[in-house]
Amino acid sequence: MGSSCFSRGNKKTLQLVQQYLKDHQLEREVILKGNHCFSDCSSGPVLKIGAKLYEHVTQDTVLEIMQKEFSDL
Repeated sequence: MGSSCFSRGNKKTLQLVQQYLKDHQLEREVILKGNHCFSDCSSGPVLKIGAKLYEHVTQDTVLEIMQKEFSDL
């Protein structure tokens, strides 16, 4: 959520995450919380789901990550 990640396109990536949660009726089951880069800005944007960290997340990879992580819900 920091400025470095937003300069890398994170605003659109965040919108894709929000839309995915809405489209799959996961808004009540998933807590979406903004944070900074978990102390590793060079790896950002970072997406944390549970204990797993995904680094260098882009608009091109975020939907694949979401499908992988939430396909069982």
